[in-house]
Amino acid sequence: MNERRRAAPRHESRLVGQRTAHGGERGTPALTLFDLDHTLLSGDSDVLWCNFLMDQGVLDRAIFAPRNADMEARYQAGTVGVQEFADFYVGTLAGRTAQQWEPLRQAFLAAHIVPRIGVAARRLVRQHLDAGDLVVLTTATNRFITELTAQHLGIVHLMATDVEVVDGIFTGHTRGTLNMREGKVVRLHEWLTMRGAKLPQFTSTAYSDSANDLPLLLAVDRAVAVNADPRLREAAAQRGWKNINLE
Repeated sequence: MNERRRAAPRHESRLVGQRTAHGGERGTPALTLFDLDHTLLSGDSDVLWCNFLMDQGVLDRAIFAPRNADMEARYQAGTVGVQEFADFYVGTLAGRTAQQWEPLRQAFLAAHIVPRIGVAARRLVRQHLDAGDLVVLTTATNRFITELTAQHLGIVHLMATDVEVVDGIFTGHTRGTLNMREGKVVRLHEWLTMRGAKLPQFTSTAYSDSANDLPLLLAVDRAVAVNADPRLREAAAQRGWKNINLE
């Protein structure tokens, strides 16, 4: 990976001068990016949400179960279209307000998300937070579903696929750049720019399980494969990336 000259960002002064436990240079702030599904979470938030709604009778199992399985398989294979993937899962929210969804969202978090975040994953997140890193949860799953997960983990900064709301009602459509594959890198740069910073000003680390996140992993200083899928395991071996298991 090409070496980059780094300077302390003007608007991240609270991080400047800290030396992290993760290899950051003295005076260089650390930026740590965590993927969610199959990385910190044992499972896929979108797939679990779909299954949950079928169990609740909100979605017709005969229609959605085969589509859900197909979408998951093609995502893992890296063959599903980004917009197609996002539209399918964001579409499950259509026709209701956030307030109407809230009881189900809270129940989903408690029953299907919290129990699937293991001790090792929690410890790793806490290690980076305690070191003073700027920690970001970055996921292809939509913001409405994942913002409670970020809060549960104590992660303030969330990058996720944004959903369209008109007159308070979810339309079932996405909004803006989808936070998936190359979109994760685009969104990261946009977010940093809004903070008055640039990626080379940080010692950056990204954790992910999926080859879908190769654009992000290639963009940072230190890539770590977590519970890696076969395609990412191969890429990690070729590039000498660390491969860890949090399950």
